[in-house]
Amino acid sequence: MKVLAFFAHPDDETMLAGGTLALLARLGAEVHYLCATRGEGGEAGDPPLCAPQELGALRSEELACAVDALGGASLRFLPYVDPSVGPDNTLYAFMDDPVRLAQELRQVLDELSADVLITHGSSGEYGHPAHRLVYAAARLTAQTWASPQRLWYTVQAAYPDSPKPRLLNENDPAHWVLDVTPLKAEKTAATLCHRTQHALFVRNTSKQMGRPVSVPEVVVTLESLHRAAPPAEDGLPQDALALLLCLSGRVREEIAAHG
Repeated sequence: MKVLAFFAHPDDETMLAGGTLALLARLGAEVHYLCATRGEGGEAGDPPLCAPQELGALRSEELACAVDALGGASLRFLPYVDPSVGPDNTLYAFMDDPVRLAQELRQVLDELSADVLITHGSSGEYGHPAHRLVYAAARLTAQTWASPQRLWYTVQAAYPDSPKPRLLNENDPAHWVLDVTPLKAEKTAATLCHRTQHALFVRNTSKQMGRPVSVPEVVVTLESLHRAAPPAEDGLPQDALALLLCLSGRVREEIAAHG
């Protein structure tokens, strides 16, 4: 099985689905990574680990480190620049043409002969315009690419009692909720790779938990997937990825049973 994980920025792959992607690699899937930007507009650390003009190169190295930690097979970047955060923490997309982005995505899918596409969800997790753009491009691509043998799944699908409900895509009900505790070492290693983002990770999680936390404490071990295309029939999807997940023993049955 060949999987393409397509995300907007370095660290999205780890924080949103790192355990799942590491699990698929452990189960024998070829997991390839495509990142739309090099994260040039993000934080550089506190204190900064590089000059602003060096951030894209450093975050590219961090993503390569994370992909290796997660057992990834390859990493590619699209040629887009991540805009800087605006006033009042306003976030921006990296371009405004989902049709063009869909064409670029389709080219990579075809080059890899991918069986599964995994992307951001419909609301961009916390509403990030770049995440929503990736979803929109994937939706366009799926119209002609998806089939019973070629699957599109999205991350951070909605389910009860999530440890980070702010990140859930509420319109994407979870088909699979996975306990990735056995992959915590891989996910933690990937998180540690993203050194420029550690201050951000710790700040957000400390605010959520109401106490100071360390970088390893930001790692969560429940992750969820929604099959976006082809649409799942009533109940749980019956497809090659579903079979692999069930055989892994990592499906949290009490939630999956209500998928």
